[in-house]
Amino acid sequence: MYVKNKTITVVGLGNSGVNAALLLGGLGAFVKATDAHDNAATQSAKKKLEERGVKVEIGGHTEDFIKGSDLVVVSPGVEDSSPAIKWAGEFRIPVIGEMELGFRFCRGRIIAITGTNGKSTVTSLIGKMLEDGGLDTVVCGNIGNSLCGEMAGINSDTWVVLEVSSFQLEKTESFKPHIAIILNIRDDHMDRYAKFSDYFNEKLKIFRNQDENDYLILNGDAEELKVIHTSRAPLRVPYSKVLLYKKEDAVFGPSDMKLKGLHNIENVLAASMAAKLAGVSPVSIEKTAANFTGLAHRFETVGIVDGVEYIDNSKGTTVDSTYRALESCGKPVILIAGGKDKHSDYGVIKKIVKEKVKKMILIGEAAGAIRKALKGAADMVSAKDMNEAVRMAHSFADKDSIVLLSPMCSSFDMFSSYKERGEAFRKAVEKLTGSRVKV
Repeated sequence: MYVKNKTITVVGLGNSGVNAALLLGGLGAFVKATDAHDNAATQSAKKKLEERGVKVEIGGHTEDFIKGSDLVVVSPGVEDSSPAIKWAGEFRIPVIGEMELGFRFCRGRIIAITGTNGKSTVTSLIGKMLEDGGLDTVVCGNIGNSLCGEMAGINSDTWVVLEVSSFQLEKTESFKPHIAIILNIRDDHMDRYAKFSDYFNEKLKIFRNQDENDYLILNGDAEELKVIHTSRAPLRVPYSKVLLYKKEDAVFGPSDMKLKGLHNIENVLAASMAAKLAGVSPVSIEKTAANFTGLAHRFETVGIVDGVEYIDNSKGTTVDSTYRALESCGKPVILIAGGKDKHSDYGVIKKIVKEKVKKMILIGEAAGAIRKALKGAADMVSAKDMNEAVRMAHSFADKDSIVLLSPMCSSFDMFSSYKERGEAFRKAVEKLTGSRVKV
């Protein structure tokens, strides 16, 4: 891809957009950047980019700013309804996503991981397995720093472990990972997609350009993935929890894992297969997997108060992730749920809520929708904020129960991120005793 002296406009000034603009500027392009928001974050990004010679507008998009561009690079959070994207279409300007841009300049071999749930854990675990196995490794993508932001540290010997969202896949054309992994595709982001099939098909773009020299790792236990057919290419590699109990195939057993939760058995299997294909030895894979403790805010015990375990699953932003968290709880659950409504079908977990949950505490704008969908499944109360929710949970809990934060929703109605929401939960738990809680 030749960009020198080309006029390229970047839409969106988050991490992805800023890094795309910096990469393009370093390659000799005339770069412009635009963002609909005017806040502390975009003001900071504007200052940083203008110091590098990038022309920036914030607080709205203008038609003249888009007109005359040779290419538009869009950040994953920007939807097609954005005026900037509509104008690009009217002016017949090609549009690609930040990840597509990064791929076109990436010299390393890519392992790309997507799925509704588990992709951050699997991405991190693969990265650790490869690093422990002595391979030059970069972990990036939806998990943190964008692919464009890591370009300086990637060479032909580098393995790029890339967490990929459906939003990032939307604007891909030539994206082609050497190893692609699909963990699951469940109901999510119905606030962005008109129907589930639209979301499902965006996920499938992860392997559409692969050939017979590439690998597609699929979760054999995920019913929804059984409709995927890859007869021509790439090589299809299924995995299943059953493998853990077949002596001839097992890397190790669930009892060897520090990761909590039944769903993490699948995550370890997926990561192990990818690491094996990358050339890491089985002994090294086993050692890394056995010692991996997981990520913050993913089914993480943040404290034990009066004998009651408090679990932070703030990253559980989908209905399915909450189903899996409940599935892993061996005691009755006091469930704190709610947040920004993504128009998900909360009713699909009604059966397991009846079985596992003795009390639900609802927070955020989705509280009403959850209450309606799960009516009769459990006793439900509402709380105005996280502190009140945790205090309520403490009053309802006993030593034979677990308090679980697993929202089923994004955090943006009350918090800036799932991380901030998880920290609010931890701090609220600490307030119960006035000091750091036992972990």
